[in-house]
Formats: sequence, C-alpha cells, structure tokens
Amino acid sequence: MVDEPPVTARDAETVAPAARRRWRWTPRRLDLAVYGVFLLAALWVTSGIWADPAGRVAALYSSDPAQVQFFLAHSVRVVLHGEFPFFTEQFNYPDGVNLMANTAILALGIPMVPVTLLFGPAVSFVTLVTLGLAGTAAAWYRVLSRHLVRHRLAAAVGGWFCGFSPAMLSHANWHPNIISQFLLPFIVWRVLVLTRSTRPVRDGALLALLVTAQAFVNEEILLFTALACGVFLVAVVVQQRERWAAAWRPLGAGLAVCAVLAGALLAYPLWVQFAGPMAYHGLSDTVRDYGNDIAAFFTPGSPTLGGNERANVNLAPNYSEENAFFGWSLSLLAVGIVVWLRREVVVRALAATGLFFAVLSLGERVSWWDRDLITGPWELLVKLPLLDAVVPTRFGLITTVVVGVLLALAVQRAAALRVVERRTMRTLTAAGLVFALLPIAPMPLRVTTRPAVPKFITADRWRQYVGPDQTLVSVPVPAMGNTDPMRWAASTDLAFKIPGGYFLAPRNGVTGDPGRFGGRPSGIGELLADVEATGRTPKLDDRQRRRFLDELRHWRAAIVVLPLNEQNAEPLRRTVEQLVGPARQELDVWLWDVRTLTSQSA
Repeated sequence: MVDEPPVTARDAETVAPAARRRWRWTPRRLDLAVYGVFLLAALWVTSGIWADPAGRVAALYSSDPAQVQFFLAHSVRVVLHGEFPFFTEQFNYPDGVNLMANTAILALGIPMVPVTLLFGPAVSFVTLVTLGLAGTAAAWYRVLSRHLVRHRLAAAVGGWFCGFSPAMLSHANWHPNIISQFLLPFIVWRVLVLTRSTRPVRDGALLALLVTAQAFVNEEILLFTALACGVFLVAVVVQQRERWAAAWRPLGAGLAVCAVLAGALLAYPLWVQFAGPMAYHGLSDTVRDYGNDIAAFFTPGSPTLGGNERANVNLAPNYSEENAFFGWSLSLLAVGIVVWLRREVVVRALAATGLFFAVLSLGERVSWWDRDLITGPWELLVKLPLLDAVVPTRFGLITTVVVGVLLALAVQRAAALRVVERRTMRTLTAAGLVFALLPIAPMPLRVTTRPAVPKFITADRWRQYVGPDQTLVSVPVPAMGNTDPMRWAASTDLAFKIPGGYFLAPRNGVTGDPGRFGGRPSGIGELLADVEATGRTPKLDDRQRRRFLDELRHWRAAIVVLPLNEQNAEPLRRTVEQLVGPARQELDVWLWDVRTLTSQSA
C-alpha cells in the first residue's frame, strides 16, 4: 500500500481557484436559477390548489375553472377520437357551442393531453396556471436579457413583474388562457426585428407561426399585443421620423408575409368563429362595460401581500379582473422612472403606450372610488369590429407589461451609473424595488372546497342509461352559476352530453345575434335554480309539466340526476317528482329514468 503524498500549501492554492472556477455563476446557471425562482414562486401562488386539485378551487368563483376543465377534456377527444376541434355538441346539446368563439385553448389543451389522461383535467388546470405564471415571467426575462438589457438582475426584475403582477395573480384564479403569455415577448421582439430586417420574408413567416399559435391560446391577448406594438411604433416614429424611411419597407414586407401566411392558417378557424354555427357578434352586455376605476391603479391587488378584498370590491368588475392595482409605491416609482429617463426615446414611447391603454382600460365611464366622473374614450370605440369583443378593463394588462419593461430599464441604468460608492447605489436600487414591489408581492391564491364528482359518475353507472345521442340532465340544470355538471362530464373525457352549461353563444341560439352567457332560456332551468337558491318547493300545474317534458324531449334526456349533497336537495327532489314522478336512489344521487317520456314514440 503506497501512502498519498501530503497536500502542500502551494497545492491548496492551486486547487482553490480551480474549485471556484468550477462552481462560478456562469450565464447559463444564472438563467436556470432565475427560471427556478419563477417556478417556485408560481408553485407558492398555486399551492392551495395543488394540495387537492380535484377538490379545491378559487374561493371567489368556480365557474371558469370548470369551463376550462371541460375544454381540456375536449382536447383529449380531439387527439384520441379525431373530433372536430372548433365546435362541440357535448354541452348545450343539441344546439352545441362554437369553441373558436369561446377560447377553447387548443394550443394549451392538446400538449396537456397526456397529463389530462393520466391525472385528470383538474390537475391539468392547475398545471397550466402554474406554468402560465412561471412561463410568462421566464419568457420576458429571456427576451429582456438578450435584446434590451445586459444586466440579468434588471431582466429578472422586469420578467418577475410581467409574470407575477397583481393583474396576472388576479387572472390566475380562473383564466390560464389569459396568463399564458409566454409567446407575447417573442411576438413583440419579432415585430421590432422586422423594422430593420434584411430577410423580411423569413422573419414575417416566423412571426406568422407565433401569431397562429397565440390565436389558439387567446385571441384577445393577441389583439392587445398587435395594438400595443402599433401604438409603440407610432410613438417612436413621432419622435424620430427619420426611422420611418429605413423601417417601412422591411416592416411592410414582413407584415404582409405574416398576414398572408397567418391568414391562410387561420382562415377556416376564423370562419367558424365569426360565421359558423352558434357564432355571435359582440360580447354580452354583462361584460362590455367592464372598466377600471382610476383608484385601482393606486391600490394593491387583492391576491398580494398588501391587498384588501373589501377595499377593492368596487374598483374592478370582479376579483378576476383586477387589471391594474399597482399600489401607490409602484405607481410613483413608474412615474419617477419616466421622469428620470425622459431623454430616452424608448422610455418616452413606453410611457405613451402605457398611458394610452391605461386610459382605455377605464371603460365607457371614468370613475374615481366608484363615483362616475366623465364619459370615457372607450365609448367611441366599443362598437368597432373586433373591439366590440374586447373587455376594456384588460387593456390594463398592456400597461402592466410597460411597467415591467420600465423597471428593467431603470435597474439597468442604475447599475451602469458611474458613482464613487457603487455599494450605496446598489443599496438604494434594492430599497426602491422593495418599496415598490413588496406591497404587491404574490400570496397563495385563496381557495375553497367544491363538491366531489358523484360516485354515480366516477363508477360509470350512468353508462347503462345514456346513449350516444342522449343527455344526462343534472338538477339544477347546467348554467353559468352551476358548472359542477361540466366537471362531471370532463372527468369522463366528455363521454356523455349535457344540456346548457357556461359559455358564450348568440341570444336565443340564433347564429349572428349578439352574445350572451348560456344557451336558449330554459323554463325548468330557471325554476330549479330558484328552488336551489330559496329552498321553497313550488306547486306546479299541468302547463309547467308539459313545458318541462318538452324541454326534456328537446334535450333528448335519458336520465335526470340530483346529487344527495346538493344544496336544498330535498325541495329539488320534490319539485322534480311533481314533473316526472318518484325518484330512486342509486349510489349518491337521486335518479329519474325518463327515456320512456322523451322517446320519439312518446
């Protein structure tokens, strides 16, 4: 056995630098660390749902997650069964639903098919929310760090705010399609590349592919991106008109190529959306005048460290539409950054863009602390084509991105200042960021439990009753305020059809009419919803019984199902028994087999 030679002091001095070189923070490791922080933050925000994806949902409202889970299950049917992707009869049967007009998130749902199959649509939903937050932050960090700022901390700050702003946290409750903005930084960058491109055909084709993919994530966000790019470029050209002479040819050629290629790829889906069955024109009046209150820009968002739900109740249309809520500290900092860097063309253009869309986000009536002041400029635009399908409060999402980019520029400029005491400058910069961002730091989404899918559904007991062209009718009937049956169907990969549901459709089911939430008005649906809300059992007459049977025949109902644990289940059972006779209990539901009443011979 040979003894090892002792390690000398000189050897130790040689090994130490080598170890330091081996473990130093390379640019790639820095990038991975930033991405890891973003992912951990997204998991923190969604931790309440991850604890029980199937049994927990955002505490304030549960309809949108159920709708998204239905769309995720539809993507499974598209992949496994080759179903038509842009329209379905699996809910709102027999009229069906125009999925292109309802943000069916095919670009998200189809890649998630393996997760949906293995773990269910509830897990896919929370996965999309988590990846939407982290992915958006990471994408903005990537673009900012490669093309706008050299300082990675500056890019990380900008990416953080773009991914975890109060507006993004608000939409994280229900809208994975809105927070999945990871394509937008690349779309914006490719548009800017076109202004100086030497290969506009290639660059226009790349932009077209990005635009096509984003159209199947969320068209409204795509429209916002196009409008924001247009306003920003105009703001730059107004300041430096000489730029237009060099930029208009490649920009025009590239956008023309993009329009032709993206138009060809999207022509049929857009035809289905605007002219196909169950197409509608314009949003429901319920959401058309959604706008921000001016005070919303100076108040922390509800799902943040400094947020207060009660204080915010009248400053936004609802808790999923808190599209501003920067807080006083960040609002003041943003104004200070613009004043400090006002000599820079990009900063002035960003400021003009952010302010323009902040004003539009106020909606048709400008208000301050829920008191109407004047008519807003949106009143002049709301009836224009495409804009008539926009929710104005969401223009605040553009202002959010502008603030994120301004933060990145400010940190970059602060790091580049030539001052005697650099440590003092770094301390002041960190203090400013903490002052601005700590009050709106993300907190875990507040969640509540929701009823489990009945064993009658999960055990496939329904299959012995419901045929391919028949429906399972729940009590109450599926509607905007009762989306649990949509979760039942989603848990079976939409193996059975249901009437009604939560979606946008033309009024009274007439293609081309203005949009509304839900399908044709249902007499029995309204009756049962009232019984569930009040607990009172009405006395029904023969006319009401005939009307209910007509609706059951129209829906081609096979069975009517009432969960035993439904709110006011006993008054609901007594009401339905007046219409179709006695119920029988099967597992955890009351069941009415109505096939003999709804068959064509009957």
